[in-house]
Amino acid sequence: MESRIWHQAYVNGVSPNIAFEEITMSAALERTARRYPDLASLILMGREMTYGELNQNVNRFASALAHLGIKKGDKVALVLPNIPQMVIATYALFRLGAIAVMNNPLYTESELEYNLKDSDAKMSICLDFFVPRVLSLRGKTGIEKVITCHIRDFLPPAGDDPFIKELHGLHLDIEAQDGVYEFMQLMANGDINPPRTDVAFDDPAAFIYTGGTTGVSKAVIISHANSSIAAQQFKSWLVDVEDGAERLLAVLPFFHVAGYTDIMNNAIYRGWSIILVPRPTPETIIDLTLKYKPTLFGGVPTMFVGLLSHPKFTSAKLDFIKGCLSGAAPLALETISAWEKATGSTIVELYGLSETTALATFNPWRGKTKIGSVGVPIPETDCRIVDLENGTIELKQGEAGEILIKGPQVTKGYFKNPEATAEAIKDGWLYTGDIGYLDEEGYLFIVDRKKDVIIAAGYNIYPREVDEVLYQYPKVQAACVVGIPDTYRGETVKAFIVLKQGQTATEGEIIAFCKEKLAAYKVPKYIEFRPELPQTSVGKILRRNLRDEEMARIKAQKGK
Repeated sequence: MESRIWHQAYVNGVSPNIAFEEITMSAALERTARRYPDLASLILMGREMTYGELNQNVNRFASALAHLGIKKGDKVALVLPNIPQMVIATYALFRLGAIAVMNNPLYTESELEYNLKDSDAKMSICLDFFVPRVLSLRGKTGIEKVITCHIRDFLPPAGDDPFIKELHGLHLDIEAQDGVYEFMQLMANGDINPPRTDVAFDDPAAFIYTGGTTGVSKAVIISHANSSIAAQQFKSWLVDVEDGAERLLAVLPFFHVAGYTDIMNNAIYRGWSIILVPRPTPETIIDLTLKYKPTLFGGVPTMFVGLLSHPKFTSAKLDFIKGCLSGAAPLALETISAWEKATGSTIVELYGLSETTALATFNPWRGKTKIGSVGVPIPETDCRIVDLENGTIELKQGEAGEILIKGPQVTKGYFKNPEATAEAIKDGWLYTGDIGYLDEEGYLFIVDRKKDVIIAAGYNIYPREVDEVLYQYPKVQAACVVGIPDTYRGETVKAFIVLKQGQTATEGEIIAFCKEKLAAYKVPKYIEFRPELPQTSVGKILRRNLRDEEMARIKAQKGK
């Protein structure tokens, strides 16, 4: 690509140009299995699965899926945490040319129903606890078959370990019935040589749901090319880490674009070991870190804050950590400083979206980083800042506007949503909806978001969705939620509510109602009752005004 000012920030060994190899992630796994057949690919609480075994399991499960009728282009919904079945199922679908539809296991029934309908999924592979929820939706969605997985399937014997004993006890036995299958039984009976499918590099590989900047969730189409190219861009940036020599801690969920790219695909492309985290609490993360010594960390600010608040972590010897990557939300300066003091390693911030397969900009690895910046555009990636009104005028360095990204990792669009695709992608440029500026060296700084999406602990929360749940409560006359700063989650949700005349309500009952309708991370943490909310002349509630008022209040409190 043409020379850009930020190319001067690239460290030795990093080129602005990459000759991408046209290899799917399925083929990359086969290659890694040939290169490192005996190397641990997945580690779950001490039990290891080698790359040779992983590839064989993928083949067997792909054969089983084909026997159940899954073929190229079919959509299969995955409702799984970071367990071996998630990786096996994803790559088996890749191998068949089917599409892995990623779903957050924390989704409520209504949220999951929307995704299953929208994606045209015909099968679901899910953890046992979620099987009843999916089965209840079979008549409302296109789901015909359900495959159930158990955490215990790949655990080592419990022995005297209380945590492993607890995990062994976490299972739900599903009654035998038509259309319901056991993952392990299918895999065991699968043929080692699955049907060979002609999968083109530009064929879709996965759907990852995002609300983008507004409205209901949309399925971002992640192609095989997007998936592979993002892994190759990642490799080009990390100049001093070796194939077959690193260990990654899988705190980021694989259903999220960051876990999908930065952990799962990145590790498989390079032959790294993935340390699976079945329950991402600080205590679990610390125990796994000290036991398995991951050389690379990938996380979000909440994870780093949680670990640094735990004396067991800060007092440990952590010199095996080579570096850490953080995205999804800005990191506080004190967090970065405390992490460097505790571990001796640097947290490198990056920026990306589902629509960019998680990668757009990156602070230089072992190079010049700038506090508050999300770095510079990675190889083969271009960036522009344009005016907020029309999105056509390119702004000067230091001027804040909408961030545009262009590169081979950018999605072709949203599934069954040409209008949203046309609005987001114009002439190959992704209009991110984020506001930022480029400094004199080409480092990107995020200032705000064009719309009102709230990012809490790395998850997107769409205020309108929470508003609609609040309006369902019979005592509520008007409601509006905003994101406010939170030292642990980055942002959290606050709701402003006007009650119907003559009604009374408590904060607790509103929150309890929301917990029935929303995933836990979307539930408002704070409730403020008001006699009225600011509105436009046509009655539209001014969300931004509420947020500005809240930010002014917080600032005033800090100043006292």
